[in-house]
Amino acid sequence: MKLLLDTHAFLWFIDDSPRLSTTARALIEDAAGCIWCGSAVVSDLSRSARIHGLLHNGSDTSLLELFRLRLQGQLDAAKTQDERNRLGQFATPTALATDILTCTRNMLPENAAIRFLDPAFGTGSFYSALTRVFPPGRVAQATGFEIDPHYGRQAQQLWQASPLKLELTDFTRAMAPASVQDKFNLLICNPPYVRHHHIPVDEKSRLLALARQATGIQLNGLAGLYCYFMLLCHPWIAEGGLAGWLVPSEFMDVNYGRQVKRYLLEQVTLLRIHRFRPDDVQFGDAMVSSVVVWFRKEPPAPGHVAEFSYGGSLNAPTVTRPMSLDKLSASAKWTGISLSAEVEDILPGAGDLLEPTLGDLFQIKRGIATGANDFFVISKERAAELGLPRQFLTPILPSPRYLEADEVLADEDQNPRLTPQLFLVDCSLPEERLRREQPALWRYFDAGRARGLDQRYLATHRTPWYAQEHRPAAPLLCTYMGRQTAGKARPFRFILNHSRATAPNVYLMLYPKPALAADLVRNPFLLRSIWVALNRLPPQTLISEGRVYGGGLHKIEPAELANAPVDGIMQLTPSISQNLDKQLSLFSS
Repeated sequence: MKLLLDTHAFLWFIDDSPRLSTTARALIEDAAGCIWCGSAVVSDLSRSARIHGLLHNGSDTSLLELFRLRLQGQLDAAKTQDERNRLGQFATPTALATDILTCTRNMLPENAAIRFLDPAFGTGSFYSALTRVFPPGRVAQATGFEIDPHYGRQAQQLWQASPLKLELTDFTRAMAPASVQDKFNLLICNPPYVRHHHIPVDEKSRLLALARQATGIQLNGLAGLYCYFMLLCHPWIAEGGLAGWLVPSEFMDVNYGRQVKRYLLEQVTLLRIHRFRPDDVQFGDAMVSSVVVWFRKEPPAPGHVAEFSYGGSLNAPTVTRPMSLDKLSASAKWTGISLSAEVEDILPGAGDLLEPTLGDLFQIKRGIATGANDFFVISKERAAELGLPRQFLTPILPSPRYLEADEVLADEDQNPRLTPQLFLVDCSLPEERLRREQPALWRYFDAGRARGLDQRYLATHRTPWYAQEHRPAAPLLCTYMGRQTAGKARPFRFILNHSRATAPNVYLMLYPKPALAADLVRNPFLLRSIWVALNRLPPQTLISEGRVYGGGLHKIEPAELANAPVDGIMQLTPSISQNLDKQLSLFSS
């Protein structure tokens, strides 16, 4: 039965008011399903006593979760987004917390007493789910840590009638239990999502030392705070204990995640990793793509197989795939595992060596990073107004969002036929010569110096500071970042460039290698055929090589794009294809 209550009825029930009829009260207390109420929120926590009593007496705990959600909304609204971002405070939605605990239930020994730990408690989304998923009396011990008293004090009042022990302190500064019986056999956590550059240098040094002490693993200094949490919890978990982590998926692909993956493969038994779809952002105010990682604190058994799942829900994923630890160890990236084709078992690694890739056809480089696009990239009209000499102006493409088509045509000067036409201001003349020979350009750079542009990171590594990288025009380009949404299947676009324009660093520039360049000379129409074929590649071909962020945002680096398989495109280049066949026959023999 589901009940819909208006706000007054809800408050009367909480306060045990005589204004609520006996019949209505009985219906509410006996309700087995969800109870809904109006949008008004109870602000006085003293009113929660009635709910605590109901929980203590074993009634439906959905009422307490409803109250916690209202409280969470109030507390979030009292903080700015920047304040929450600094501490990585993104509360776990109720449905997701419930799904995680439901999946976890099936991994625990039946009827085993639960000793629960959440080192980033918030207001208790996971603890609330624990009380709803497991029967009363199953939880023997529960401990939480919350660093922020804004949430912690209110959570203490909310859970005061429960067995929970909530510590208002920084978990990373707490001491792990010394005795075996005091350790925890169930840890569920959504750790703070704080990027490495928001962690002070001295704090990072402290955390690195603690992680090494806890696990023997030296984390990369680029690791986010959630990586430290995963390793620091190791001594808190009992042998054979279970841990479930809701964390960003980034660690599965990036360099700083290698040590985290080493921990999951060597020091614990990895049970399952579920990756949510990139466009299914789990936190409405955090642009991160999430995974849930489960492991048991015990060394992996020989031949152990972990489960990778993707999409759908935790309990009904779109794809499920077993993966051996050996194959995981050999895989530099894990996000595409659940979607990739089966790995050949005949010759391990042979497929990677022999499958033609885009790197066989092109040398791929990132576009130009100026360090100050608003200064070094100007319009044709602005350049004329300032009197800047044409020999120091190189045509440059705008951001991809300003390209209406995937083909850039050229005018009679080989400049892009775009409005507006943009130019890169580039000069390698020494300052004294520049001042003497090009006064207009000197005045322009002097104005940039007054803005402090010469002290920016990239400028300090250039001589002179206003000289740009050399990136000649590339006949093909690829957008290196893009979203995949319901209305946009392709996160990456390949651009055919007929102009002499270089490109900023929001593009990857594809330069034909000598063998392909020779084929292009013999067949001028080949380039267009390759361009069409590249834009027809299945989106997952590139997605699986790159990395993924929240909201369907995908990114691909030059080396990652070079690894993209292009067997069908290779057939358009007879000479290269024949050479590859020769290599294959030699390898097979």
